[in-house]
Amino acid sequence: MLLEGKSAIVTGGSQGIGAAISLELAREGANICLTYRKHEAEARNYAAEIEAMGRKALALQCDISVFSEAEATVAAALTAFGQIDILVNNAGMNWDGVSWKMTEEQWDRVIQVNLKGYFNFTRQVAPLFKDQKYGKIINITSINGLRGKFGQTNYSASKAGIIGYTKALAKELGAFNVNVNAVAPGLIETAMLRQSEARDKIIEMAMAEIVMKRVGQPEDLAYVVSFLASDKARHVTGEVIKVDGGQYI
Repeated sequence: MLLEGKSAIVTGGSQGIGAAISLELAREGANICLTYRKHEAEARNYAAEIEAMGRKALALQCDISVFSEAEATVAAALTAFGQIDILVNNAGMNWDGVSWKMTEEQWDRVIQVNLKGYFNFTRQVAPLFKDQKYGKIINITSINGLRGKFGQTNYSASKAGIIGYTKALAKELGAFNVNVNAVAPGLIETAMLRQSEARDKIIEMAMAEIVMKRVGQPEDLAYVVSFLASDKARHVTGEVIKVDGGQYI
């Protein structure tokens, strides 16, 4: 197993991509602290599934945009596991609208969650990783942070910010044996997509771009995150890896 004896925090681990990442890291041997904001039952079910694998698991409620809540979550994980080796910044949101109609609240909330939320958690683990001279930080961004998307100026800006943040962090922490990378998904089939009234239209538009002619699954992201969280990726840092079936090409 790639992550035997390691401990990880996965934000937004109660559904979709975050749940798949939590389960995959656990399969590779890691203890998992997964956070949720609203989906408590799902989070506790995944924690129980992880414990059934023989790992330790925590499911903690947290609004990642609140610095003090991130601080409390990391402290609880550190107490429970004794160490933290991996942070996966995954939790995020979108609140779409064209720029000439977007409200200040729409802009602020997306930036607070998607960008400041990543800072809030990274700020807690960076000193730990620096002192122990080991750590893996994986930030989930989006291909729309690389290319932009109509109706998503706030989301695209936040995801582009994550890319810049990842590269700067990699420069700051590299001397301390800490790897910092980002994963940029294209369209991924999650419960949110399946429940969307515009699902068929969204998939049709994406499939016109995806050269592999398949919609991505959460596991496709999880496998890449697992690699980046392992020592097999020890010489990879500051990278943005697209997992999009060629959608960005």
